Amino acid sequence: MTNHPTRPSPVYRHAALSALLAVALLPVALPAVASPHEMPDAPTFSVGGGRYEQSVSVQLGAAPGETIRYTTDGTVPSKASPAFAGKPIQVTQDMNLTARAFKGNQPGVVSSEGYLIRKGEQPLARFMIMSDVHVGNYESDRKRWASYFDTIQNVLGSPDAILSNGDMINDNWNGRGQDHKIVQRIFAENLERKGMSGTEVFLSYGNHDATLAELRAGYPQEWFPDAGGGYYRTEVNGVPMITVNTENYSIQQGSWLREQLADITADPSYRDLPVIVQGHRPAPGTVMDGQQTSNPRLTQDLSAFPQAIYFSGHSHLNLNDPRSIHQKSFTAVNDSSSSYIEIDHGYQMLTDEGQLANRFETPTAQGVAVEVYPGRTVINRINFNADLHDIYSGGQWSANWQPPYSSDGTLAGKPWEVNTSGDARKIVEGFTYTDARRNSTAPAWPVAQPLEAGTNGEGNLTLRISQATDDQMVHHYLVRVKREDNNEQVLDTKLANRFDVVPVPSALDVPLSVKRDGTRFLAEVTAVDAQGNGSPVVTRVIK
Repeated sequence: MTNHPTRPSPVYRHAALSALLAVALLPVALPAVASPHEMPDAPTFSVGGGRYEQSVSVQLGAAPGETIRYTTDGTVPSKASPAFAGKPIQVTQDMNLTARAFKGNQPGVVSSEGYLIRKGEQPLARFMIMSDVHVGNYESDRKRWASYFDTIQNVLGSPDAILSNGDMINDNWNGRGQDHKIVQRIFAENLERKGMSGTEVFLSYGNHDATLAELRAGYPQEWFPDAGGGYYRTEVNGVPMITVNTENYSIQQGSWLREQLADITADPSYRDLPVIVQGHRPAPGTVMDGQQTSNPRLTQDLSAFPQAIYFSGHSHLNLNDPRSIHQKSFTAVNDSSSSYIEIDHGYQMLTDEGQLANRFETPTAQGVAVEVYPGRTVINRINFNADLHDIYSGGQWSANWQPPYSSDGTLAGKPWEVNTSGDARKIVEGFTYTDARRNSTAPAWPVAQPLEAGTNGEGNLTLRISQATDDQMVHHYLVRVKREDNNEQVLDTKLANRFDVVPVPSALDVPLSVKRDGTRFLAEVTAVDAQGNGSPVVTRVIK
């Protein structure tokens, strides 16, 4: 990437501490500010998030006199959300469960847990795939990675392999190749701490990893078993795996890749299995419109092998977006970034302080937990940290937010499932994430009038937008505000929805650069999903 980083027993128990999170936006009518001891604590969950082999019943707890409200749609609970009345919540499918206690009208802090429900299914192999670690300081990075390994164990137990898909360090040709030893130390310490003695580690080479020689010198040979070119083939629990070097994708390497894929797909012992392929840079023309890709020959070389599932990083593009998976002649998957994520460029975003800013980066950290079953591969989108923060802290760019996180182990979306059963033709026929099958359902407004006027702490007019709904996600809002009397434009922006955080704010309070003095303004808003489907335009005069 460019510079700027007594409960049912689950298969894997939730080990990380659930921290406090106050992500509610300011109400339209500002109440008196409560002192910290008046704000209700986060509700307790009788069953922590994680991977379970059966449905679970979750009891929520709060202090006497407090009312717990919860959501299962990923948004912040409000006074209008269902109240927990003592009957356990039945979690029968993958979901994020979010709860918040209210003391009268005073909302408390929010807590979210992510659940994966597998109902007795046992995968053939389990991979944790992530990229863009960007570690450079042992003391500041080790706590984050302790939390991330807690999450890995929570969703996969002891995975059969951890794939770190390039850019383990942040070398910009400034002599930081020795930082690979920091990554090795942090990973090795956590593998031992979590009892993952059987977990293999496999690395790919990224543009921030200094030289190939320095990468090799930083790790055990079995973590990067290349023969000199930065690419290699291995196998994990009988599932074939290939690592390519996208920083020097030569004709020779392409020929080698095609030979390996042909050998694997001709072998009947691998029938119905995917070929897991990792490479740092995306393949052109695949995920997220191929942003920041290179090596057109890589797409060509993979195109004859629909069993291949190609995982890439580099771009940091988020996992929430349905364009992070793409199928045509093979499956391509964006594995995001475990340091910070990005959205498309060209949008504004509300910071955690409620200000509009030109942003495409947030300190959310993500990875994919991959489970291989006979005939199908399940790709779970996992947040290591999706707390609400701005990428700037004290005016300085920083992605080094420290744990504990309230959102660790939550889900960034529903799992993606890839068919790998049968011959090549049948696999292609089963592709569901193709351009032709892209979602065409537009966002909808759950209330008749989702726009309201408000006042911020500076006395300026604000526009509150109650969240639209979508079958996948609301990507952004087109927001236009002008004076009613003379059509003077006050705001015309594409406002990125904060889909990158858990829970997603139930409303967005957009500040306007005008005082609230009774002047009338016309607001027009359209909700748009990641495929560009737009909701009906809603309008309202605000003053």
